[in-house]
Amino acid sequence: MDIDLSSDDLAFQQEVREFLATNAYKHGADYAQWRLNWFKLAREKGGWDVTKWPEAFGGPGWSPTQHYIWEQETAIAQTPWDLPFGLSMLAPVLMSHGNEEQQNRFLPDIRDRKVNWCQGYSEPNAGSDLANLKTKAVLSEDGSHYTVTGTKIWTTLAHIADWIFCLTRTSDSGKKQEGITFLLIPMKQAGIEVKPIITLGGSHTVNMVHLTDVKVPVENRVGEEGKGWGYAKGLLAHERTGLAGISKSLAALENLRKQANEVKRGNGTLLDDPSYRAKLAELEIDLLATEFTELRSLASAANGAEPGPESSILKLKGTEIQQRIQKLTVEAGGIYSAAWGAMPVGHMFARGGMSGYLSSRAYTIYGGASEVQRDVIAKNVLGIKRSQTK
Repeated sequence: MDIDLSSDDLAFQQEVREFLATNAYKHGADYAQWRLNWFKLAREKGGWDVTKWPEAFGGPGWSPTQHYIWEQETAIAQTPWDLPFGLSMLAPVLMSHGNEEQQNRFLPDIRDRKVNWCQGYSEPNAGSDLANLKTKAVLSEDGSHYTVTGTKIWTTLAHIADWIFCLTRTSDSGKKQEGITFLLIPMKQAGIEVKPIITLGGSHTVNMVHLTDVKVPVENRVGEEGKGWGYAKGLLAHERTGLAGISKSLAALENLRKQANEVKRGNGTLLDDPSYRAKLAELEIDLLATEFTELRSLASAANGAEPGPESSILKLKGTEIQQRIQKLTVEAGGIYSAAWGAMPVGHMFARGGMSGYLSSRAYTIYGGASEVQRDVIAKNVLGIKRSQTK
């Protein structure tokens, strides 16, 4: 694949760099205000605040190469934090399956970053086997609302979310993938309880969410009743592509080289160690190969295609690569990495490296475990079918 940049692409790259440099965060400024202003200025550039949205919904209409340039440059620059749940996961579902009223109601606030969303998919007994979900949604006799009861788990940032997009079961008949309905539920109401789950890395990012007789107006249903599984699969494809984090891994790998070059080893540095250099080289080769898969995915998207099974390849390899970067960061920190929970000692990166490594153990689980991704790849990419036993 030819990824040489044309003169127009180089001009675009320079424009992006200038925008990022001009609007970078300045030490001491009000971060919240800077963040909102950054997205406002990005919007004025012509959809730079919603780069992955279709042009019909306010996106920039970029080519695959322009998307590639943006991902590369923003991975290096200091850009404001952004949550994917509304912007990159729910929004495409609303664009494809929501009615006009829902699009007008929810998309503007998602774009303006006024409302935080979380994802109500996994349950205590329905993680990788998501279609086994048990959360019930019962339609009222007058057809005006659903009553939802059940439990969701590993719900990222549910404790700060205003809304949850939720998979619920409205029927037990037929295959387990059938009878699943996609609902939008306000979090701040009676019957919803959020309990924190502290991760191995010591952070509070995920939660358990209990729903007890929660009333949901029927107009908050996306698409048809019982068709939610199809919508969920499309959303998962967008999620898995985003979780790959290829551009961020490229930047993290370059940073890791700089950190290794700070660690003394004999008369040189850790970067001079043949064994460590070999690990970095192997990691870089795998990362570049995954990057080319991402570029092919971008090219397909530019032609109007939805994310396909290649999103599972990206998620599988991308998250494994992120874990390997974290592992090599801990190795670079050496004995100082063990002090991550106490006062920092040794290399400045060592403390964060251990915390990042511990948190990274979940990367190959959330968004669909690696075993699930391998099943998807085997069936939909390699064409391998399950053997039928009598």
